[in-house]
Amino acid sequence: MEPIQVIEGGVTALLRDDVDTDQIIPKQFLKRVERTGFGEFLFFDWAKEPGWSLPANPILVAGRNFGCGSSREHAPWALEDYGFKAVVAPSFADIFYSNCTKIGLLPVVLPEDECRALAEAGEGEVDLPNQEIRFGGRAASFDIDPDIKHRLVNGLDDIAMTLRLAEALDHYESERERVGPVTTSL
Repeated sequence: MEPIQVIEGGVTALLRDDVDTDQIIPKQFLKRVERTGFGEFLFFDWAKEPGWSLPANPILVAGRNFGCGSSREHAPWALEDYGFKAVVAPSFADIFYSNCTKIGLLPVVLPEDECRALAEAGEGEVDLPNQEIRFGGRAASFDIDPDIKHRLVNGLDDIAMTLRLAEALDHYESERERVGPVTTSL
């Protein structure tokens, strides 16, 4: 996973509320476990609507409750594969939010009026270390769990976090071999 410092560039506005994961990536495209190749199917059904346009910018601004519905990991994969690096919305479904952070797609919660202003600005800069979004001559701060921030700033996915403990795990296993299995008595 790539470390995240500052994400800057164009903003794509999708100010629809309650966008669920089946709308983000329909179920018929969930037959693979690779994380790549899903971007072309992003919002597949909506792409058939007349006038539909979804510019591939680094920042997606969405409506309330983005990523609701099933716990589909493929939804953040599709957004990332399409080219989005940050998703900004007034609220997210919890599992969707967590799935984003596990792959390095930055979910940012901002009030609705700030989301609209960012969408209207058309460009922005998401500064994760300083927890700030700058756009249109203004700035908005955002909160993020310190552990999630640490993982994203340092590019640490679950495997990287485990590998950081490799020496301690090796020591533990060596000690178990030396003294034998742990037994408990009731």
